[in-house]
Amino acid sequence: MSFQFDHIVHFVHQPLEAMKLIQKMGLHVVEGGRHDHLGTYNALSYFDLSYIELIGIFDQQLIDTPDREKYSLKETIRRNPHTNGLRRIALRSSDLEAEAERFRRLGLEVYGPSPLSRRRPDGSLLSWKLLFVGKSDETLDLPFFIEWQESDKDRRQDLTQRTIMANHPRGNLSLSAVGYAVKDVEKTIHTWANYLDIKMETPFNDEKLKARGRKLKLEGGDIVFYSPIGNGIVSDILNRRGETPFLITFSGSEQEEDIQTLGATYRFTK
Repeated sequence: MSFQFDHIVHFVHQPLEAMKLIQKMGLHVVEGGRHDHLGTYNALSYFDLSYIELIGIFDQQLIDTPDREKYSLKETIRRNPHTNGLRRIALRSSDLEAEAERFRRLGLEVYGPSPLSRRRPDGSLLSWKLLFVGKSDETLDLPFFIEWQESDKDRRQDLTQRTIMANHPRGNLSLSAVGYAVKDVEKTIHTWANYLDIKMETPFNDEKLKARGRKLKLEGGDIVFYSPIGNGIVSDILNRRGETPFLITFSGSEQEEDIQTLGATYRFTK
């Protein structure tokens, strides 16, 4: 079994307003819908089946309601609901029951898989299962895991027909990686590589970020951990927010640049 990158959760105070800022960067973004059980609503930007979820709160009371599942996305949002920024990634699997059992064998606490759904703006229902895992002594939230009701082929066709998935004005973009600011690259990447059963790539330095990085290769978007080697974005993120995702990298852009927006860095490469 193997995971694929599914999406990155970008928390914003007003998703529909955030859409306008993301569109100005040359990205195709559409309104998503409401998670009535969670008290959130979203907007979405797709890069094939990998996507960015701009998520905000419409019902604070629902967010504040204690969750039966530890390590849930609601718990992550509830810890810091007042700051824009990247929060967490979701990885896709075709068999969450088997993955849940494997995580238990690795000593993780496991919650789910649980069936969930969201009502689209046109009234249609989208369904999936979620799995949350963690360990009380982990300072960095692990990914959560999703199993869609439809196959990848059917989802791609449906998203294209609905123009949820469409060309980006900025170019033929792919979501190539999500970057995390962490205190210790080696410790973190060895932990995640073990949990996710993914091979580690060779370390490298990123002079623009003033950081040392190391990558977990993943279909749909890599996971890259960065620790500071000087004063820069990564050291600043750690000082202000602690260990967290902070960077989304895209390939295929007609123009290379880093854009700081809504508490995150969007990096465009050719």
